[in-house]
Amino acid sequence: MTINRPDFARTDFAAALVAETTVEAAEVLARLEKEPWPAGLISFHVLASTEGEASLVYTQWAENAADPGFVRGVSGGDPMEYRLYRSGNRDNTTVPGCIVVVSVEFDDADAQRQRRWVDTVFGALAGEETLAPGGISGHFHVSADGTRVLNYAEWTDEQSHRDALARSGRGTVGVSDGWQKVQDFPGVRGSGFRRYRMVRSLGLSAKESA
Repeated sequence: MTINRPDFARTDFAAALVAETTVEAAEVLARLEKEPWPAGLISFHVLASTEGEASLVYTQWAENAADPGFVRGVSGGDPMEYRLYRSGNRDNTTVPGCIVVVSVEFDDADAQRQRRWVDTVFGALAGEETLAPGGISGHFHVSADGTRVLNYAEWTDEQSHRDALARSGRGTVGVSDGWQKVQDFPGVRGSGFRRYRMVRSLGLSAKESA
């Protein structure tokens, strides 16, 4: 069935496979339509970069069901497996107009460090007197190989995210002193983000996937 966004609160959501690709979103969807829906696939989301140079496929899977080969074949990208670690929600009713996917890579595998970095971000957010307007939610994932964190951040629109970065003046979405700890966090090899718009979301209800 058609849905409008991933449901991160589903109890049967165990793993995410995420793939960046240069294949256009329309072509990814055309390929998906030719394939049977795999057992254990909860949802399939196709996003297009707001700058037009890339697409993103975000998929949710049940426990022990993630199929990288399926995602690779449909998307043309090499998927990375993640587990949802921590979410923050400000608004559960507004449908986001912009998805900001933040990626952080560490210099080696360390599952505890992944989580400490995410917790440091939440500490910085807790230190804000006023959160940036337009932010809806952030869903922080840790990679199965221990080397990356991905934040699937929902915003009302692209301009709100641009305004938040401009407000801080240092590439963060907040202005509290805690963001310096995020930026100085040891072991970070690189980080960046890309803005997307949702093209199409397909998924099964909890009853259908049971």
